[in-house]
Amino acid sequence: MKIHEYQAMSLFTQYGIEIVPSQLAESVNDVASIAKKLGGKVVVKSQVLVGGRGKAGGIKLAKSVEEAVQHAGKIFGMKIKNIPVEKVLVAQAVTILKEYYVGITIDRTTKTVVFVASASGGVDIEELAVNQPEKIQKLYVQAPQLPDPSALDAFLKKAFVTPKLFEQAKTTFLKLYKLFLEKECSLVEINPYAQLDNEMLVAADAKINFDDNGLYKNPDIEALRNPEEYSDGEIAAREAGLSFVSLDGDIGCIVNGAGLAMATMDIIKLYGGAPANFLDVGGSSNPEKVLNALRIILSNKKVKGVLINIFGGITRCDDIANGIMLALKKLDIRVPLVVRLVGTNEAAGKKILEDAGYVVASEMTDAVKKVIKECA
Repeated sequence: MKIHEYQAMSLFTQYGIEIVPSQLAESVNDVASIAKKLGGKVVVKSQVLVGGRGKAGGIKLAKSVEEAVQHAGKIFGMKIKNIPVEKVLVAQAVTILKEYYVGITIDRTTKTVVFVASASGGVDIEELAVNQPEKIQKLYVQAPQLPDPSALDAFLKKAFVTPKLFEQAKTTFLKLYKLFLEKECSLVEINPYAQLDNEMLVAADAKINFDDNGLYKNPDIEALRNPEEYSDGEIAAREAGLSFVSLDGDIGCIVNGAGLAMATMDIIKLYGGAPANFLDVGGSSNPEKVLNALRIILSNKKVKGVLINIFGGITRCDDIANGIMLALKKLDIRVPLVVRLVGTNEAAGKKILEDAGYVVASEMTDAVKKVIKECA
């Protein structure tokens, strides 16, 4: 789960991390009053859960209250990657002498938490990692243990070369790590971590992502969830108890099991198709789940056909077939359905569909080729 910058800044404040003074605005009038309170010279920053805000014109420096109002009027009326800007963060403009990067995330290869620091902040850290990896420092930590003090010191001194900068960075990293662990984060990031006069370091930006599986432990974080992060289909799927992710293709997919769902999408791509979604109906599917899955997929107007690929273990093929029949009665289905059923109660499931005039495939590649042909 992602949250907006203003929400992340609020969490930083809760954990004692120094931030640039800022306040959320939901109207141009709000921007005027906040800019005046912050001294007039401010940065107006659109709050959307996508990257590229600056390049899209969604972040503007204003040298006066009047200029802040002008910028806000334009930003509130724009869309960034098709997401309308409904809120902006008004931050006090500060003179940044140097930009650093600090962050904590998960390294799935080593199965550890990794601290990341760089004296080259304010740029795309992924691009820096590819082109100039020597400028990025890393420290691997076995959570929930604290980092080894000597290893932490050696790690930080490579990026923060003066005693004052080093001590501030150390304090910030330990607070970020506390936040990371307590709130079940998958990423906490400050970019830029800005050096001001007198070697003062502050967070001039904030980014936090959370592990969805840990949200039940933190209802305060769950309450920060933003609808714009999810498509209408993803919201409906969550309510229906389905694992669903929207994609950009035109072949809807209903599969049981995450591994098989991933393999199905790979094979669709292999044969020249494009999946419209990931959807796992789960191991204990019932006819109603299939109905809900089809309803969600068919709400996407780009979908030209649907592939239902079931390898029945706990999932019963006859349940899937009954769900398809239920959907045919309740939904206006105007795209081809291609079905592959193998496993538990396979014969019964095939008979239900064949009696209704459907040809049911047994081989996955046959089903994939057929749905691609039907969507051509």
